[in-house]
Amino acid sequence: MSTTSFPLLQTINDPADLRRLARADLKQLATELRAFVIESVSQTGGHLSSNLGTVELTVALHHVFNTPEDRLVWDVGHQTYPHKILTGRRDRMHTLRQLGGISGFPQRAESVYDTFGTAHSSTSISAALGMALAAQRKGENRHAVAIIGDGAMTAGMAFEALNNAGVADANLLVILNDNDMSISPPVGALNRYLAQLMSGQFYAAAKNVGKTVLRPVPPLLELAKRLEQQAKGMVVPATLFEKFGFNYIGPIDGHDLDSLIPTLENIKGLKGPQFLHVVTKKGQGYKLAEADPVAYHGPGKFDPAVGLVKSTAAPKQTFTQVFGEWLCDMAAQDDRLVGITPAMREGSGMVEFHKRFPDRYYDVGIAEQHAVTFAAGMACEGVKPVVAIYSTFLQRGYDQMIHDVALQNLPVVFALDRAGLVGADGATHAGAYDIPFVRCIPNMSMACPADERECRQLLSTAFAQDHPVAVRYPRGSGAGVAPLRGLEGLPFGKGEIRRERKGEGKEGPHIAILAFGTLLYPALEAAEALDATVVNMRWAKPLDVELLLEVAVRHHALVTLEEGATMGGAGSAVMEALAAAQVTMPVLQLGLPDVFIEHGDPARLLALQGLDADGIRLAISARFGS
Repeated sequence: MSTTSFPLLQTINDPADLRRLARADLKQLATELRAFVIESVSQTGGHLSSNLGTVELTVALHHVFNTPEDRLVWDVGHQTYPHKILTGRRDRMHTLRQLGGISGFPQRAESVYDTFGTAHSSTSISAALGMALAAQRKGENRHAVAIIGDGAMTAGMAFEALNNAGVADANLLVILNDNDMSISPPVGALNRYLAQLMSGQFYAAAKNVGKTVLRPVPPLLELAKRLEQQAKGMVVPATLFEKFGFNYIGPIDGHDLDSLIPTLENIKGLKGPQFLHVVTKKGQGYKLAEADPVAYHGPGKFDPAVGLVKSTAAPKQTFTQVFGEWLCDMAAQDDRLVGITPAMREGSGMVEFHKRFPDRYYDVGIAEQHAVTFAAGMACEGVKPVVAIYSTFLQRGYDQMIHDVALQNLPVVFALDRAGLVGADGATHAGAYDIPFVRCIPNMSMACPADERECRQLLSTAFAQDHPVAVRYPRGSGAGVAPLRGLEGLPFGKGEIRRERKGEGKEGPHIAILAFGTLLYPALEAAEALDATVVNMRWAKPLDVELLLEVAVRHHALVTLEEGATMGGAGSAVMEALAAAQVTMPVLQLGLPDVFIEHGDPARLLALQGLDADGIRLAISARFGS
């Protein structure tokens, strides 16, 4: 990437360089940093809107605090590109989210400045509080700062941490990055409360109390006077956050370095838990992203001068789109259906459902635990909830799935998007564990559609059951098998043979590949070279034991194939069923190994795990011979 347009930025190799700059140079640095982020993301793809909104805040934090000795913990972490650029990774930004390149999120193994690995929301306050109290125990004088967005602040874990921090007597600074925007538009009472704080009535009420609140701290009193004159104001003492035991300061303009830096410098000298409310704008400084921050949340490559351009080529339908269409069609047929999402309307394909059935659409905010139990409560009253949730995020609602849904055998459908490897977002977002953690729960079932057509049909099958069922499907498109327009399902708990071995009497072992999910298609390709039988199992639970045993008796060895963790996964289910039937035969389990798989192109990642057609063929040949 050319650095000719970034003369000041290219002199910053770590935050120490930034701290040596004169205050007057920081605005120019922020301008160059924002331009660099736009140029960089346009060439690699990645998160854009959120990063443009944190440029000045990042500059101010690294200018005021002695990082990495002082700890910065970025919630979620998709707003940390400016942080990465200023902490020695500017020259590696062209590798962002690519195999072997730097992560799109903070990673402790990547840099000492990434003090805590994040990607799921609402963990920052807990982690920063742990760091602050650990420093206190060790007698170390350092600051711990959690930077959390207003969307992430709505999650219960954030409030659990606030509740603890307010009585822990820790030197902790929580910065609320209030941009009125999570990935989907924010919802809930807290968001409305923050909006009220920013209203004209709030400023009018706050104007007369700022001096009283801050009189014990003269530097902040002077700051308050200046902020009041600029209609920024200081908060009423009885705010929600002061009730938690924090000293609340703000709100201030998160794009005004002349406000940010003095405020942070003053807060740095205070003891105990501090709460700074900073107001920013997603997409700041790039008009196209400002106008449509959702579209520019995670764009692919684009021309910054032109912006995002819709492709004229007919795209393959994604599994997410298949789900969205099925949801609308089933809702039109059955008025008991409701759709629930934990703040992922766009990502889970529910935009059209929200438009057509607004009174049956529930966005509960970033609150996966609540989403699951909320669905359970509705199911108790005869409603048929469909919870659209990423596989990786259902992990956060696991206890609720067991205790509140499965234990009571309630008919909730879990539509698990992003099952398997997800590519550029890496290990934090991979849906590698849903088969093991769902199939071990009594009353739960798990469907694994092989393609788009089966996805629609198995969703219908799941909805027709009177117990909880999860349907897992990957990110993006599959084999391209067009869904049928009706709502007919497939037989519950039954698989099918998709290819029979042809060479009876031919030398070599008789192999059957049992495929769970979309890896059916590379299995079929590998089977042509091996002359193997291929079974589309469809269900990880209940397993089609009758079909399994019928296939087992006719073959010398079995191969299980799944885009999920092999430990406790569908292959384990096959071996358990064989053992229960006292059938002894060789079984090769192919799937995701017992490691966290990092970011990269999804097809390349699958190939590296031996889960493409060539890898499947080679693994079978190595184990059983050709």
